[in-house]
Amino acid sequence: MSRRQLLRRAGLFGAAFALGPAATPALAFTPPRFGGDEPRLAHLVGDHHVHSVYSHDAKYTFSQQARAAAEYGLDWMVFNEHANFGHARHGAALEHQEILKARAENPRQLIFQGLEWYIPAAEHGTVFAAPGPNEVDPLTRFELAYDGKLLGYDKGGAADADTARNEAHAVKAIRWLAEQRRSGYVNDVLVLANHPLRLGIDSPHEMRGWRDAAPEIMIGMEGAPGAQGAAIPGWRGATSIRGEYENKPSAQSWAGYPADAYLTYGGFDWATATVGGLWDSMLAEGRLFTITSNSDNHRTVFDTWKNGDWPPGQNFDTTGKLPDPVQTDTPQPGSDFWPGEFSRTHVGVTGYGYRAVMAGLRAGRVWVDHGHLLDGLDVRLKRDCDPGRGVTLGGRLRVRKGERITLYVTVTTASRTNPRGILPQSAHVDVIRGAVRGPVTDRDSWQAPDTRVVRTADVSGRTGTYTLHIPLTAGDESFYVRLRGSDGNRHGTGCLGAAVDPHGPIPHEPGHGDPWAGTWFYSNPVFVDVTGGW
Repeated sequence: MSRRQLLRRAGLFGAAFALGPAATPALAFTPPRFGGDEPRLAHLVGDHHVHSVYSHDAKYTFSQQARAAAEYGLDWMVFNEHANFGHARHGAALEHQEILKARAENPRQLIFQGLEWYIPAAEHGTVFAAPGPNEVDPLTRFELAYDGKLLGYDKGGAADADTARNEAHAVKAIRWLAEQRRSGYVNDVLVLANHPLRLGIDSPHEMRGWRDAAPEIMIGMEGAPGAQGAAIPGWRGATSIRGEYENKPSAQSWAGYPADAYLTYGGFDWATATVGGLWDSMLAEGRLFTITSNSDNHRTVFDTWKNGDWPPGQNFDTTGKLPDPVQTDTPQPGSDFWPGEFSRTHVGVTGYGYRAVMAGLRAGRVWVDHGHLLDGLDVRLKRDCDPGRGVTLGGRLRVRKGERITLYVTVTTASRTNPRGILPQSAHVDVIRGAVRGPVTDRDSWQAPDTRVVRTADVSGRTGTYTLHIPLTAGDESFYVRLRGSDGNRHGTGCLGAAVDPHGPIPHEPGHGDPWAGTWFYSNPVFVDVTGGW
């Protein structure tokens, strides 16, 4: 089902869904018995990490960001402004009025309100809610009670920020959000960890702790950070890295990460880009942990707007909102792309609406790309003896030991030039497979030694829509498969060696990271639960 068909089916391009959060019920995912036959999906494109003048370090008005998102084809977006007292006391309510007006004027654009949470003892996270009568109040209550910056529990607070007390407060915060959802006080709420390895302070045991506190709330992490324009040659300087991953380990960094962890690989965070690494170690427990990609837009590269001047006696604490930007006609400092311009998160849905998007994220029906590398990706895994459609990303296929199954990967190649003026072309599609062994004994484990690239399909020169048929066999133990691919311009041996990943993404030289010259896509996994023989 195409996005156009989905919008047409919704009526008035989704107006009935967009204006009422209850119009699209939450889509529960029930694991199938044997095999599976999930519905046809449309994929809506979005960005869960966008800032405006309601963040103390950003620049653009709400309208500027919303217009840019529409121009670059986003169906949904989240304004997750930085937590601070000015935002909690003033800015959140002011922005909500703008969001309500925008929803009414353009119901095709799904605009969520959120918060960039300073996770106690750790990095940042996106927290966002479904529209409803209590949409803003839980976010501001959460901000005041659980934000690490406001409490002095985060990396910018006291010297002892990385403590058991502060880590426990982060877990308590996620459980509080889960209770607001269970009680019906908020229609829905989700949390994602942002740029997890930028500082190396999100330890594996913390990430597992957040996930385990409420898996239906804390659903995943940014597979790729924003600030993808940070290392455009000649722009920010000779030491610049894509994603602004320019930090060395600090006293608060988790000591178990190697030096390689503090870089991006093809623009993706080390936790995601390393085959057999941290993300795979979490998936190998048999539990979904979703990845996303987004703009984290504060200041767009080559843009000519600058922040406006404060009127006498005003500041962010008193207003919760920066002065509107002023046009200078001179390029201003920046590392980011507009929402949808470079980074995109694609979510498989069966209906058009806010809760449909959130349900798709929660179910893990997600793939991401950079540079508009693909127009479409549909993944189905099915038993060879079943006539149905099988299960898709985030799903679970139950099979018998020794049973033959086939992975169907339907790719729609880019049909138009991207915002850089390049017609993207895919070079390969990689299948990554890992054994599922259950919960780990060491909660700080970051390796999955049985995960590796098991097949690479050369798709150079293929255009239009085509389907790869990849045969698999269920062995003695359960496993998962996930996909990755690129334009083939930059690759090399992965962090854990050629036997694991012979042609993975690699870091660029500092100051020479043109993001358009090396683009990748990643998908969430599909799990295969293997039972006894026939």
